[in-house]
Amino acid sequence: MRQYLLKSLLQIIPVLFLISVIVFVLVYCTGDPVSLMLSDTATDEDRRILIAALGLDQPLYVQYFTFIGHLLQGDFGNSFRYDMPALPIVMERLPATFELAFAAMLVATVISIPLGILSATKRNSFLDVLFSGSSVLGKAMPHFWLGIMLILLFAVELKALPVSGRGTVAHLVLPAFTLGTGIAAEMTRLIRSSMLEILNQDYIRTARSKGLLETIVVYKHALRNSMIPVVTIMALQTSTLIGGTLITETIFSWPGMGQLIIQAVNTRDMAIVQAAVFVVAFLVIISNLLADILYRVLDPRIKYN
Repeated sequence: MRQYLLKSLLQIIPVLFLISVIVFVLVYCTGDPVSLMLSDTATDEDRRILIAALGLDQPLYVQYFTFIGHLLQGDFGNSFRYDMPALPIVMERLPATFELAFAAMLVATVISIPLGILSATKRNSFLDVLFSGSSVLGKAMPHFWLGIMLILLFAVELKALPVSGRGTVAHLVLPAFTLGTGIAAEMTRLIRSSMLEILNQDYIRTARSKGLLETIVVYKHALRNSMIPVVTIMALQTSTLIGGTLITETIFSWPGMGQLIIQAVNTRDMAIVQAAVFVVAFLVIISNLLADILYRVLDPRIKYN
């Protein structure tokens, strides 16, 4: 296990190197960064001074190594919108995004596990058809449409929940449900198929032949082993969660990293975009590593060779 973790940690290095190249190239994909920073009244002399200050008069490889040197110190440059270092701004918004992502995953888990188990244990019944159809519908609904419909129903018509902002649990309900619905739909289908496979195993038939209660067979013996694919999809959904927050945080004015990225893209604040992309990529890598560790917790038979 230690060797596997060490090998996985070493594999992060080339991945982070590739991400650094992508983050570095982002600046040039958006056009001339100097033109974006200068006003329309800037002179040619102002342009030359800024080019020299940013090091853009150096060869591209020199600029990249300078960028890497700053990156290793956590320096992605200054945000021209906030006039301060970009990374602290991103990290300041990260707790709000974590809060929303955790709540969305909690919503998805609470919905998907019972529905997936019922669909599997009541195979081809009315409930199975209903839950399977609902999961397809939930997966097909776009976040922005669902969020707007929830606002119209619960905030405008019923006036039961706040429209936007952050601060109380009530503010979290609508964005968490909006973001968690699509994940719940996919997890429901995965739990159903995984449970169906596990329920046909020999050890499940043996447990039933011993006269164990069906609830014990399902929840103690079958559910735990069927959760391994679910852990995989939960880890893979990290990127989906972050991508979903871009839209969901904008709709509900949630002050997280997703809203920050949208604002930075609109204002061409590339220091913020670079820092946010790197942080998101690092979080996805760590979540996949944690999923590998959790496999062993769920099933001790798994060996890492």
